Amino acid sequence: MSAADREATITPYPDGPLVVRGAVELRTSEGDPIEPRRRTVALCRCGLSTIKPFCDGTHKAAGFRTDV
Repeated sequence: MSAADREATITPYPDGPLVVRGAVELRTSEGDPIEPRRRTVALCRCGLSTIKPFCDGTHKAAGFRTDV
């Protein structure tokens, strides 16, 4: 079974992004599609990324912390 055929998984990384693997459909709050550009994407949780909804690593410098 290829990665494209698997169900999507979302993994919260400690003090970091949500890593999404598998076939997912990302949309804006208005319902417009967002092109993921790859099969595995990291979604921002800290709110500081300059490429939202994707993570750009800003959480590290900002000292973002999570419980998970």
